[in-house]
Amino acid sequence: MGSWRLRMPGFGDEGGGGGRGVGQGRGAGGRGRGGFGFYPQQDGRGGGGGSYQPRGAAQQWRPAAPAPAHPPQTHANGNGGPAATIAPELRQAKTDAAAPAPPAQAPPPPVALEAVAEHLDLEDVTDQFDALSMDGDSASVTTAAGRELVAVRAPIPRADSSCKFPHRPGSGRAGTRCLVKANHFLAELPDKDLHQYDVAITPETSRVSGRAVMAELVRLHRASYLGGRLPAYDGRKSMYTAGPLPFTSKEFHITVLEEDDGSGQERRERTFKVVIRYAARADLRRLEQYIAGRQAEAPQEALQVLDIVLRELPTARYAPYGRSFFSPDFGRRRSLGDGVESWRGFYQTIRPTQMGLSLNIDMSATSFFEPLPVLDFVGQLLNADIHSRSLSDAERVKIKKALRGVKVEVTHRGNIRRKYRISGLTPQTTRELSFPVDQGGTVKSVVQYFQETYGFAIQHINLPCLTVGNQQRPNYLPMEVCKIVEGQRYSKRLNQGQIRALLEETCQRPHDRERDIVQMVNHNSYHDDPYAKEFGIKISERLASVEARILPAPRLKYSETGREKDCLPRVGQWNMMNKKMVNGARVRSWLCVNFARNVQESMATGFCRELARMCQASGMDFALEPVLPVIYVRPDQVERGLKARFHDAMTALGPQRKEIELLIGILPDNNGSLYGDLKRVCEIDLGLISQCCLTKQVFKMNKQILANLSLKINVKVGGRNTVLADALTRRIPLVTDKPTIIFGADVTHPHPGEDSSPSIAAVVASQDWPEVTKYAGLVSAQTHRQELIEDLYNVTHDPQRGTIHGGMVRELLISFKRTTGEKPERIIFYRDGVSEGQFYQVLLHELDAIRKACASLEANYQPLVTFVVVQKRHHTRLFAHNHNDQSTVDKSGNILPGTVIDSKICHPTEFDFFLCSHAGIKGTSRPAHYHVLWDENNFTADGLQTLTNNLCYTYARCTRSVSIVPPAYYAHLAAFRARFYMEPDSSDSGSISSARKSGSSTSRSTRAAGAGVVRPLPALKDSVKKVMFYC
Repeated sequence: MGSWRLRMPGFGDEGGGGGRGVGQGRGAGGRGRGGFGFYPQQDGRGGGGGSYQPRGAAQQWRPAAPAPAHPPQTHANGNGGPAATIAPELRQAKTDAAAPAPPAQAPPPPVALEAVAEHLDLEDVTDQFDALSMDGDSASVTTAAGRELVAVRAPIPRADSSCKFPHRPGSGRAGTRCLVKANHFLAELPDKDLHQYDVAITPETSRVSGRAVMAELVRLHRASYLGGRLPAYDGRKSMYTAGPLPFTSKEFHITVLEEDDGSGQERRERTFKVVIRYAARADLRRLEQYIAGRQAEAPQEALQVLDIVLRELPTARYAPYGRSFFSPDFGRRRSLGDGVESWRGFYQTIRPTQMGLSLNIDMSATSFFEPLPVLDFVGQLLNADIHSRSLSDAERVKIKKALRGVKVEVTHRGNIRRKYRISGLTPQTTRELSFPVDQGGTVKSVVQYFQETYGFAIQHINLPCLTVGNQQRPNYLPMEVCKIVEGQRYSKRLNQGQIRALLEETCQRPHDRERDIVQMVNHNSYHDDPYAKEFGIKISERLASVEARILPAPRLKYSETGREKDCLPRVGQWNMMNKKMVNGARVRSWLCVNFARNVQESMATGFCRELARMCQASGMDFALEPVLPVIYVRPDQVERGLKARFHDAMTALGPQRKEIELLIGILPDNNGSLYGDLKRVCEIDLGLISQCCLTKQVFKMNKQILANLSLKINVKVGGRNTVLADALTRRIPLVTDKPTIIFGADVTHPHPGEDSSPSIAAVVASQDWPEVTKYAGLVSAQTHRQELIEDLYNVTHDPQRGTIHGGMVRELLISFKRTTGEKPERIIFYRDGVSEGQFYQVLLHELDAIRKACASLEANYQPLVTFVVVQKRHHTRLFAHNHNDQSTVDKSGNILPGTVIDSKICHPTEFDFFLCSHAGIKGTSRPAHYHVLWDENNFTADGLQTLTNNLCYTYARCTRSVSIVPPAYYAHLAAFRARFYMEPDSSDSGSISSARKSGSSTSRSTRAAGAGVVRPLPALKDSVKKVMFYC
């Protein structure tokens, strides 16, 4: 490799980027190396600053000289087949690998981040992503050595496209072996032929009505026209049977009652035409071959058929949502407050695994509207008595937002319970509201009409009426005659109290959760399911028994000045007693601002002094007294108060103009948007590192609280708490032998009801080697609900400066070189938040961006890349084989930290594993699932599993191992922190992150008004970028 030269200052000379690509995989007849390269890029004046916003004083690598592009290259298919001009699949075992084109338009530049804020993990939150597509082309380049590099800008394929990821490099052997149970139940494949038929229903109708039509068709014609078959219908346009029907195409006419549309009209009979045509045959032999490892591509059609068959009966019995089914009959129906309750249910999906087909069953819970009288719901929502007064404008908006689209039934007509869907509220009160009752223009008030027509005297005449029906002919219903219909899922954002109550409901000890899962399987009686019987599917009623291994904890290094210079964690935890931080930072100038009225000045001063002493005892050089005394600032004056105090402190420091190195903020326990506002002012406006403390921490003020705060402060101001002892002795395989950078990346999306906020992408990367403990980071706003990270690498064109290279990966590579003096020879990329259906798109797009970022820095600079997806939102749970065996469980009853599984319930052939790296605290631990999508570093199973487990002990904020690898954790939290930097929006819905952190209903957006264009996030101050300020 050529040398990396740092250049001061400016954006560079003429140049371009080029590079080689290396792909390791199993080729035919042995190990093979495949190319993964890029066009050398033609540059004018180019470059990019070390900080993310380009500016003149930045350092960079000198780009390589440009090279000409070559015509499109024809590729062989890698299996001895004919050549093809189409873009090849991304197959690691082949000689060529595909890379997509970058986005056509460069996204806005991100803001640099260095660390992360607190994290709230919700159990059963599912993100739904849109389909993505890109156009592309291909070309090849020949290097001076005569080696051909192929760059393919391939279309991003659909989720069902074929893709072969790295094979499992054997099973791991490290650790102590043990047995665990998993909530996977063996499913026997049917030996029947499965046939697919297209279904066309006219006129088109909803899925609910479509199912009613098909159920009636089967009832009437199963024994005759359907040849006795019991078909499974997907609710859309497909039907499946276990064997052929007596026809290839047939038309039916089916009469059913219309669906209740919420208009209040009486349901009438309606006739539908149903045309059923033979479409295809689902070959289950391909599924058997895939599970046995004799076929690379998963037969999605066969899996889909089996999934539909097993979903048919629960869909008819329960309330389906996603892959879960809910019912009030499952017990533990609990009020969450504000007219919302939780229903229990179960999650179900069928998966191919090493042991065969597996049915994954787990307990689930979600929120529904309580079937309350509307008056009671409104009273809970407003937390006020509304029976004897009018509503304010703000209360009207809140009620309208909560009830829009909700179905209610009337209660004033005896047994006639017509149902209506709410569209809004009347601007007038019930007393003021009147309407024409006949063609002659006779007008009656609502109060008069209900009295004369139904003999019902309306009591709450100062409240508005509900508007139902369509806008052309609205109907008016007084609130007191309406009741919310049972079984309507509450899809709006939950408030903090509701989230807390839902988490408490879903939190079960492992033994209890295991018991409930087994009871649910027995309750579902799959052996008696008529659809399972029809298709010959048999489900075991016993949890899978799986061989696991418990990896040892790593030894951690602390400062030589402490009494204990290192430690070996026990059951995933340790403490700071007799230890000092391995690199204690220096804080000589600091401030404290108190926003909690119930914390007296003397108490705040005493708390700060004790915190300063703890920082000193932990190894920091920390001044005991602040620059100015503690001051109280009203929470609604946060920006003005912080800026005024900062100015006073800078004045007090005098002509030396030292920096204020830290702000300690004391916040009320329920602080609304105060936390986010404080972080935004400090990090965007003042360039100030901050540590927030809650009132309850100030009052409690024990050593554990102070020690945890000191850990956060130290890393925020540039220190390091601990490092892996093996890193210092260069004994971490494929990390410490050559300069290695570890990335973490994630994308967070706004709440499903918020369509004006962008998604936020975050990327962090290690900045120390070989310790891999400090992580710098960048965040970027991008297209709403876009899962692919758009700004990993970008190219912009400036009339004066020419071509400018940028992007988060590129800037973090530059930062690594600046801080370590080394250029990475290996990249390990942990990617969070990717569902299985997106594996191919994410790898194709983001690996290409990583390659291009490297190639833009230096000719032929292509470090070896390992790309690993981290998944926490899955439903695999692991239980001890014997809950009383203390050698395999912790105090919470969970499996021990370090428990890893790479057999039986894992992928049939690909490189994946489940790792429970943390000790349980409350409830059932959720193991993280790691799936390797690309591996040029040729990790062994033990190598990657041990590295990942050991890294989980380096999380900076606590003395516990964490549940996912820290770089992915940091990226996840950094993305949520970035939402505080966006401008407040006037819409009445908000992002999920704001709710989690601040509890505020105000949303924030960087989307330009009326344009749909995502604006860049505001820039952080340079003094903040240098440190891990959000840890």
